[in-house]
Amino acid sequence: MDIKEVAIIGAGTMGNGIAHVFALNGFKTYIVDINESLLNKAFETIENNLMRQVNKDLISIDEKNKTLSNLNKVVGPENINSNVDLVIEAINENKSLKTNIFNKIHTQIKPEAIFASNTSSISITELSSNNRADKFIGMHFMNPVPVMKLIEIIRGYSTSDETYNIIKELALKLNKIPVEVHDYPGFISNRILMPMINEAIFTLYENVASAEDIDTVMKLGMNHPMGPLTLADFIGLDVCLAIMNVLYEGFNDSKYRACPLLKKMVAAGKLGRKTKEGFFKY
Repeated sequence: MDIKEVAIIGAGTMGNGIAHVFALNGFKTYIVDINESLLNKAFETIENNLMRQVNKDLISIDEKNKTLSNLNKVVGPENINSNVDLVIEAINENKSLKTNIFNKIHTQIKPEAIFASNTSSISITELSSNNRADKFIGMHFMNPVPVMKLIEIIRGYSTSDETYNIIKELALKLNKIPVEVHDYPGFISNRILMPMINEAIFTLYENVASAEDIDTVMKLGMNHPMGPLTLADFIGLDVCLAIMNVLYEGFNDSKYRACPLLKKMVAAGKLGRKTKEGFFKY
């Protein structure tokens, strides 16, 4: 199957980043959200990020303009072109919202099209249970998508070899590095990363050290580009909590219990950079 047209559902940080990469690599790309103001904001973000690439001599002005011409706005999943070859869902980490979207579009999109989720932790097998399970796969992009090379490609229980191979080849066409992952909670990246972030939050909660000093130890002692608490703020504390809950429920193991401080901060609306306050103020 030759993928030429792609629909990205969700115009947030991940959705607009994924759309940016597909459009830059010559794919006709539909970016889908529930209202036009969200789409306008996404297009503005993409244009600014493309201009940043131009200023760094990573792409030309002509490439920037061609990328923008490959992008199309779609208001509402029900209005996606039925002939798209691939649909990638990139909304919040909420299983019921994701399954509702796939259930809604299942009959409107041509049967040979592949469905993918950008979920960072939710079971691909569960998301695919009612929808073309052999043509359903996980494509977990890393943030910021235009910069980060990795894509975790997650096989559900029924994902066919053909579907996996098509998506692996597609990742290479996007100049990404695909890694095959089997369907266990958190996959690889978040199964390792989130418990580390959670343990850093426990360290702060137990008053072992200040947030600044915890991050300094991990940056200077472990050569991490940013500390775990800064990274949590960047990801969003609500997202971190949602992933920890998926790990806890999926493995039934107390080592994945979310720190009470993380729960408290999410309840208080202190979610990190997007709310201007988390473990640090922005």
